[in-house]
Amino acid sequence: MNCLRHLGFVSVIFGTSLLSSAADLKSGKYSISQTWSQERDFKRAYHVKVPPAATELKLPVFIFLHGNGGNAAGAMKGLTRRYRNVANRYVMVFANGYLKSWNIVSERSKADDRGFIEAIVRRLAKFDNIQKDDFTIMGSSNGAALVNQMAIESRLPNIKNYISAVSPLNVFQHDGENFKAKGEDNDYREATTPMKGKRLLNISGTEDRLVPYRGGPSPVIPAKGGKLAFVAAEESIFLWAQAMGYKGSKLTKSNRTDGELQEFSYLNGNVIHYKAVGKGHNATGAITERMLLSFLEGRSAR
Repeated sequence: MNCLRHLGFVSVIFGTSLLSSAADLKSGKYSISQTWSQERDFKRAYHVKVPPAATELKLPVFIFLHGNGGNAAGAMKGLTRRYRNVANRYVMVFANGYLKSWNIVSERSKADDRGFIEAIVRRLAKFDNIQKDDFTIMGSSNGAALVNQMAIESRLPNIKNYISAVSPLNVFQHDGENFKAKGEDNDYREATTPMKGKRLLNISGTEDRLVPYRGGPSPVIPAKGGKLAFVAAEESIFLWAQAMGYKGSKLTKSNRTDGELQEFSYLNGNVIHYKAVGKGHNATGAITERMLLSFLEGRSAR
């Protein structure tokens, strides 16, 4: 067992050794230790899957955050099967949320999730076979809410792409005037400005009964004083485009249609919303591997 202290985190490594003689990242299960109000020196797990091509190449990293009730192992099994080409081109990382959730607004977890994911990014960026300036973070539902919060607050230069599936901004994260930092007690009082130069993609379903596409309170997800309310999906992506430097008007019509998906694209495809017509909270499945790779590689999905 190897122990490593990093920016206040005591990291305990399980399974395959993290440090090899060639200083290459290997597939395996690892952990970061954190202490917060609910736990002390709690070992938070993440799974790493390195494709064979990493032996002589520097590869980008794709981190996935599961939804509420999910787990890293299940997400790894499903995503690597669905996106086989992505898994062959990217180092795939799957992190576990505490109590199967991520600490946004009123979830059961009160853990420092941004600190957890940033610690993973900082650690992996040190390895010889990792492209340190090409990290993508994708999340689904509750995991996507954490993706949004990281895009709001993180200042790590390593993160290039943020992908939020079936969760646009909620009204705690943007109050109609400003993006908001979460704060230690989830008070969302401090206005903040997201780091520019990031690429963002969101997909949301028009018939989502958990996260309403047109905004407003969820009928299910709790929040302080009631139910968690969301920014409308098309407004959310417009706010992100503005944060990344867009100066034009909000799109009222999609740029193009690809089957059941309508694409709203800003800043030459660097900020994209996919409107999944007729889809519910399962809209993530409407993103094909071709579309995902096109976004990750910064080219048109046409």
